[in-house]
Amino acid sequence: MNTTIRKSPTNIRTLTYTALLAAIATVVMFFEFTFPPFPPFLKFDLSGLPVLLAAFILGPAQAVIVTLIKDLIHVLSTTTGGVGELADFLILSSFALSAGLIHQRMPGARGTAIACGVGTVVIAAVGALANRFLLIPFFSQIMPIDAIIAACAAVNPAIDSLGAYILFGAVPFNLTKGIVITVVTVTTYKKLSAVMKLSV
Repeated sequence: MNTTIRKSPTNIRTLTYTALLAAIATVVMFFEFTFPPFPPFLKFDLSGLPVLLAAFILGPAQAVIVTLIKDLIHVLSTTTGGVGELADFLILSSFALSAGLIHQRMPGARGTAIACGVGTVVIAAVGALANRFLLIPFFSQIMPIDAIIAACAAVNPAIDSLGAYILFGAVPFNLTKGIVITVVTVTTYKKLSAVMKLSV
């Protein structure tokens, strides 16, 4: 008995846009930079933008897939033994899931604002944990903790201990990251969703 599996146009379109957003996120992640208020090894990139767009337009599950694909590709050129990519996956996936799930239930402007606000707080919390238990332990294998704190203090004198690094470095860094990604996403996703001809 022969059976034919037919993929609906919607499924094909979803797969296509998931792959497209994953490709964009992968490329954008290579363009990272630092800025003085934050420790030098906290590097900012806009790969979270296609991830959050995927969460709003395609759904949180697809956004997690976008994040996974880009981080798996970046592992091939990692300088952190995959630890940085793992931390990035945890942080952005938490953003995509929290914001995406809220947006699904509350798709209007108010729901979008709440989704982004909650997502930003979530990545600040997850980012703090990722730095404390993944990134700092990794970098401490290369450089003593005292040297890491000294490098942080050079750009922010308030960072004089590991706890201060989390409070004055990691948390505000991820809050800033969340806010920037939110602002850019909110100003573009309605237009993009219309072009993609998908429900938001």
